[in-house]
Amino acid sequence: MTLLRLTLATALASLLLGPAFAQDSFAQDGATRHHALSLIGEPKYPADFTHFDYVNPDAPKGGVARLASIGGFDSLNPVLYKGEQAAGLGLVNESLMSDSIDEPSTSYGLIAEWASYPEDYSSVTFKLNDKARWHDGKPVTVDDVIYSLEVNKTANPRLGLYYKNVSRAEKTGDNEVTFYFDTKGNRELPMIMGQLTILPKHYWTGTNASGETRDPMKTTLEPPLGSGPYRVKNVRPGRSITYARVDDYWGKDLPVNKGQWNYDEIRFDSYRDQTVAFESFKAGNLDYWQESSAKNWATAYDFPAVRDGDVKRQEVEIERTQPMQAFVLNLRRPQFQDRRVRQALNLAFNFELANKNLFYGQYERVGSYFQNSELAAEAAPPTGRELEFLNEVKGQVPEEVFTEVHKNPVNEDQTEMRNNLRKAVKLLKEAGWTVKNGTLVNEKTGQPMTIEFLLVSPLFERIVQPYLRNLERLGIKGSIRLVDSAQYTRRLNGFDYDVIVGNFAQSDSPGNEQRDFWGSEAADREGSTNLIGIKDPAIDKLVDNIIFAKDREELIAATRALDRVLLWHDFVVPQWFSPSVRIAYWNRYGQPDKLPGLTPGFLQVWWYEKGKAGTLQEPS
Repeated sequence: MTLLRLTLATALASLLLGPAFAQDSFAQDGATRHHALSLIGEPKYPADFTHFDYVNPDAPKGGVARLASIGGFDSLNPVLYKGEQAAGLGLVNESLMSDSIDEPSTSYGLIAEWASYPEDYSSVTFKLNDKARWHDGKPVTVDDVIYSLEVNKTANPRLGLYYKNVSRAEKTGDNEVTFYFDTKGNRELPMIMGQLTILPKHYWTGTNASGETRDPMKTTLEPPLGSGPYRVKNVRPGRSITYARVDDYWGKDLPVNKGQWNYDEIRFDSYRDQTVAFESFKAGNLDYWQESSAKNWATAYDFPAVRDGDVKRQEVEIERTQPMQAFVLNLRRPQFQDRRVRQALNLAFNFELANKNLFYGQYERVGSYFQNSELAAEAAPPTGRELEFLNEVKGQVPEEVFTEVHKNPVNEDQTEMRNNLRKAVKLLKEAGWTVKNGTLVNEKTGQPMTIEFLLVSPLFERIVQPYLRNLERLGIKGSIRLVDSAQYTRRLNGFDYDVIVGNFAQSDSPGNEQRDFWGSEAADREGSTNLIGIKDPAIDKLVDNIIFAKDREELIAATRALDRVLLWHDFVVPQWFSPSVRIAYWNRYGQPDKLPGLTPGFLQVWWYEKGKAGTLQEPS
């Protein structure tokens, strides 16, 4: 559903008639005003709700929260894709509507009081809150919104595709703005326009302290003007960025903000890698840690602060579609263009050994681009509406799509591993590769098969090394290149890699962002998330079926069809997922009795409790 805010599925009730956009009891000119928008079901909260039930509305304000940011930053531009954007800029900038972090694909009014749209989804109108203010006291205007659409589409190629069907924006009433679409029937567009990052036009078209006109198409370290609950307090390039809570924040009493944004200050400290950052957390220099290493979770928390109860550990169950995390094979490289080569590479990866020896059995292997959701292709050949969608591209997709269920290879023991490597050898031979003097070479060109794994985290080296040994048994010369985050970002944006670790996060209501993931137009667009380099008219058609699905039932069928085709193309070597989020924190923070279902919400709904940890030194 979105590139930036990804949530997940709940009730199917009332979906078959289209998106259930909650409505107030009043209408104007025949258009119903909706205080909340949802692509899944009826929004949980009515128009007169006072606060979300996953917050403590009486949470105290105060204190500091310090977190790690891996890699440095060289830009405070909130929308530009170039450069390394500082962590936390979403605390400063707001959108028209605010996503619920407990309901899938559901948002409520923030800068906008309400939204309305026609039955054919050819436009959407938002009424801006008259109280909305920038931090300099100036009102948020329709001109700001129109300007923001232009900048978002131009400054970020991903957003350019995301808002591709938005033809224009116009002022259509007192503090009202209407977005017009160049197509009808795109159910998602009203909601994703509510997620547009709003920028102050007078600031970005004005001059900085040096008298130079600001340029939203360039990186900058000048603290941006925003309208959100925090402003930038201090910037130490390459070291840290600190945000201070805005005491007179215009939206602090809105229902979507009540009980939230409770820290006086939030600071992100920059670290070159996860290992150093974790040691800093253990030393008390960071307050909150989300653990990404199964090995660390099993072995690295036997330190005094944990034993004394000063550091708490918690596993938070998250109810969301699990992402496809995988070794991404760049089809722009000639050695990966044959599907049989890609299948062979999957056969050579021993997940079971890695899970046992490296992950302490904490992971499951991902087998779908929409894992753990009703959107995933079922464990049976396609039928019904899904089959109808697939028949439209029959002859353009692998034949197995219609008759077989895609499954990852299993390597429970050495016998299975040897058998899978034999299958890989056969596939490589069929694809025109043969082993000569221990090296796999192309029979036509004589070029050896080489693969470089581009990594930004040293944690993945211990995972890739055993994989390289299996590839070597096939005659493939593999290597690892570990780079810093700045170089990694540049190479990603320019698609300069053989294999990377990719993570295709999905919501439970996929839509326009699928073009950026898999669409032909995105394949050559610098900075897109088409990391694989897919250019396939059949996949483009399947993506359009998702975007223009008439109801929830059709959306599910269209998504399953896409999932099945992506899997049978073997574009990636799937990795793993964990059903819970593992967190650790110093025992000076309070949390609501009920955490939101989609994220632990540490920055958003927790609070600092002075004196809670007794003799613990307060953060500074």
